[in-house]
Amino acid sequence: MATDPAENRAVSAAELLGREGPFAAALDGFQVRREQQEMADAIASVVTARDVLVCEAGTGTGKTLAYLVPALSSGCKTILSTATKTLQDQLFHRDLPLVRDALGLRPDIALLKGRQNYLCLHRLDRTANDPATDYRRAPLLGHLQRWASDSDSGDLEEVSLLNDDPQLRFSVTSTVENCLGQDCPVYERCFVVKARRRAASADVVVVNHHLLFADMVLRDSGFGELLPHAEVVVLDEAHKLPDIASMFFSQSISAQQISSLGRDALDAAALDAADMPDLVALLRTMVDAQGRLGEMLRRFGKRPDWNDLRGHRDIAARVEGLGRDLVLASAALEVAAERSADLDNCYQRAQLLVQKWQLFSDVAANEHVQWIDVGAKNVTFYDTPISVAEEFSQRIESSQAAWILTSATLAIEGRFEHFTAALGISEARERLWASPFDFARNSLLYVPPLRAQPRDPNFERELVDAVLPVLKSSRGRAFFLFTSYRSLGLVADMLRTDNQFQLFIQGDAPRSDLLRRFASADNAVLLGTASFWEGIDVRGEQLSCVIIDKLPFGVPDDPVTKARAAALTEQGGNPFVEMQLPQAITALKQGAGRLIRDTTDRGVLVIGDNRIVRRGYGRAFINSLPPMPLSIDIHEVEQFFAE
Repeated sequence: MATDPAENRAVSAAELLGREGPFAAALDGFQVRREQQEMADAIASVVTARDVLVCEAGTGTGKTLAYLVPALSSGCKTILSTATKTLQDQLFHRDLPLVRDALGLRPDIALLKGRQNYLCLHRLDRTANDPATDYRRAPLLGHLQRWASDSDSGDLEEVSLLNDDPQLRFSVTSTVENCLGQDCPVYERCFVVKARRRAASADVVVVNHHLLFADMVLRDSGFGELLPHAEVVVLDEAHKLPDIASMFFSQSISAQQISSLGRDALDAAALDAADMPDLVALLRTMVDAQGRLGEMLRRFGKRPDWNDLRGHRDIAARVEGLGRDLVLASAALEVAAERSADLDNCYQRAQLLVQKWQLFSDVAANEHVQWIDVGAKNVTFYDTPISVAEEFSQRIESSQAAWILTSATLAIEGRFEHFTAALGISEARERLWASPFDFARNSLLYVPPLRAQPRDPNFERELVDAVLPVLKSSRGRAFFLFTSYRSLGLVADMLRTDNQFQLFIQGDAPRSDLLRRFASADNAVLLGTASFWEGIDVRGEQLSCVIIDKLPFGVPDDPVTKARAAALTEQGGNPFVEMQLPQAITALKQGAGRLIRDTTDRGVLVIGDNRIVRRGYGRAFINSLPPMPLSIDIHEVEQFFAE
């Protein structure tokens, strides 16, 4: 009897996600989604052709299954990269086992995190035996030592007690700078080395974007062999890539690196060079100098342009003095380096810091911008390329792998030019799958008719007056998202005096704790800034309203933004249309995406910034959002919630 050719035909990715596929039986409540099937087939085609796919998959598409099914079915060495450790853990512990079991496959899967997530046995031993260590930490150190003897992974997520002592966590983990590498006395037992070996031999490796870029630029000693062996690279939450690429293709030096070197060198000197008081004095002078420079720089804002500060005589003197202290400390460490592996490591680090500091003593090279990130606890000097397009595109082209770059927020009015141009992707397949959710029936976009403009001093007062009727109709159950801490603080004070709602305010507790308490509270309103705009999934009627105070345009005087805008202008482009507007639309889409997370969700999106309806560019925002009915009438909002 002749064999029917159809019986030997390979099952497509779309069929695997269809009504007769294995997921229909494996997943309770599984729903066939046309968008998910189309995305899976498109990815399977890209994997076969070793091509590049840039695609947006709206909320509810099920993009995780859409890329996991063809990736695992291909049998190719695959890297899955996400934006956060939370998404990493979800992929590794939940999604990948589900897909693997449903498909009946047994790929070797590895999870690889940054080294700061793994216990360093050498630094644990030094901290435990250091007489200067606070005796009150002895019980936790003992717990860590017992746990380390049994742990296979060394992943500190398993030690929740350590979250209460961030300084101790820093003391028992390594950095790229202070890792001794193969000179470490416990190198063969190192948890980071074990994790990397597992990743090197695994079929599927789950990383985050920061690790992937560290591999790309070979910054991390011993971690440059992951990408060359990959046949498929999937970048989820790809909208974050341009910013992350910009940071990793930069050169930088931070006050924290200098102070960390000082602490480690002083600790090593106390054990191995106690007879060198001049070394100790030079190290303390260096640490004090970086502290004084940091205090001075805090007067000039959070992200000053370094070129603007070069002419300040006091700052120039402090910079020159710190550079001189680094050189002297490096010379002293060279003399002591032969006494121990730790002192030799400190000497190597000091040499590198001297070289980096020299970079900021000179004027920035063409097509680079030098700036300073001034935080509450750290100050970092950056030398950043104005464009990362050439750097990123070269790595894609040389990899000979299939690349899938996906997110729920990549397209601007259905187009991807702003994203592909930023990353130098000149030839790629592009696809867009809209959310399958019924936004037209289940949502409403409300723009209150405020008279005040976003920069007016009474804007927050008018906004609160306008949204109180919305919050009463929704019975709280709302996220109130802000573009600045200042606005959040003003609105929080006003809502406290109103005293109608349970307020959960960013900064009062950890994010996870605020979300947990919000999910079970009545009349709850959660107020947050950037970290609450994305990566949060609250389903059901407990989140029925999302309020966004202003259109999230970036700070125009940011030094990197200014440099890139100037470069676009010089090339005949329009910085507002080609850069600032797309970035703001992407951010707005992320915030708005918190509202409808399931087929049965209903809710109102409130945007307090009336530029979205009064300015010509507002249409680009509206066209990039899901198809929500637009209203400026509070009675329509009240009617929506009454239904």
